[in-house]
Amino acid sequence: MLIIQDKLISDDILEKRFVCNLKACKGICCVEGDSGAPLEDEERVILDQILDTVMPYLTEEGKDAIRNQGTSVYFDEAEEFGTPLIDGGACAFINFDEKGTALCGIEQAYLDGKTDFKKPISCHLYPIRVETNESRTFEALNYDKWDICSPACSFGEELNVPVYAFLEEAITRKYGAEFFAELKAAAEHLENQKKQS
Repeated sequence: MLIIQDKLISDDILEKRFVCNLKACKGICCVEGDSGAPLEDEERVILDQILDTVMPYLTEEGKDAIRNQGTSVYFDEAEEFGTPLIDGGACAFINFDEKGTALCGIEQAYLDGKTDFKKPISCHLYPIRVETNESRTFEALNYDKWDICSPACSFGEELNVPVYAFLEEAITRKYGAEFFAELKAAAEHLENQKKQS
């Protein structure tokens, strides 16, 4: 465990390798799961604000789910708000390309320059999951191992890319460039120590 700016960082985030491989997994993480993508309070407001912009990028089933459930839903088991689901399965903000790969409609709108909100930070940070204690006095960044992401693990091993390095943009978005620089320096220091021992 590493501590950077009062954040607890799991060793797996430094040591495991990970690079998303959409060709292999087809974006199945947007389809599988027990609850929607976790949402921060400000993201729930943003999704309400950009909904009309994002709707054209969604499937008809996704549009119907949002009309019926809203842009966010409280999931009792997870004890947090998340994106709505289509019949308890895929994220309502999903879309598919011509090869059947699941894509994020929010991100597609962002890439087209229609919004400056890329996607929920929980999606951007995956496979890192952020947990807070009840009093919200600290955050713990943990590596979430999910079997459907085995192609990403294999690809990360092949390219030798640690989780934190793959997620540089997302970590910087969430915590800032200084935080990422400290994390990278600590990870490289620990890696060098291992090589020398």
